[in-house]
Amino acid sequence: MALRTALLLSCMTLALAGCAGSADDHNPPATQQVDLERYQGTWYELARLPMFFQRNCVQSQAHYALREDGRIDVTNVCKEKDGQTNAAHGTAEAQQAGKTDKLWVRFDNWFSRLAPNLTKGEYWVLYHDADYRVALVGHPNREYLWLLSRTEAVSDQTRQQLLDIARQQGYDTSKLIWRQQ
Repeated sequence: MALRTALLLSCMTLALAGCAGSADDHNPPATQQVDLERYQGTWYELARLPMFFQRNCVQSQAHYALREDGRIDVTNVCKEKDGQTNAAHGTAEAQQAGKTDKLWVRFDNWFSRLAPNLTKGEYWVLYHDADYRVALVGHPNREYLWLLSRTEAVSDQTRQQLLDIARQQGYDTSKLIWRQQ
C-alpha cells in the first residue's frame, strides 16, 4: 500500500511539474504595457494555432470587460460547424503588478474550482496597433497564438503584417486555422 501511494504521489508530482512554465530566455517579447481600458471590448479571432479547447470552433470571439478591482471578465464564444455556440467565462489578471501585457487567465469550470493555481493560462499580448484595432496574443512556449481584430476581417496588408510579426517572434504560422466566413 505504501509503495502504491508513493508511486501515485510521484506520478502526480511529475504531472504537476510538467504543467509549470519554463524559465526560457527565448520567450517572445510582449508589448510591455497594454491600456486595458482600450483593450476591453469585443475581439474577433482571425486565426489561431490548433488548440484542444477550440478544436470544433469555426468562428470565435472574445469579450473583455475591465472590472473595478483591475481584473478583467472574459467571455469566449465559439461557433461550431453545426451552428451551435458555446461560451466560456473566466477572469484575467496581471501576472506582475503594474504590467498589463502578461496576464493569467482562469476559466470557470469544475477543474479550476478544484485546483485554481494549476488552471491559470498565460495570455501574452505580443502586439497591438496604436488604435487597438488588431492584436497578436500568444503563449511564451509558442504553442498557442491568436490573431485578433475588432472586425471579422482585415485587409490583406494588415493580415500580412500580423503574420510577419508572429514569424519574427518565432511562431510557426503555417499551421494557423483561419476563421470561416
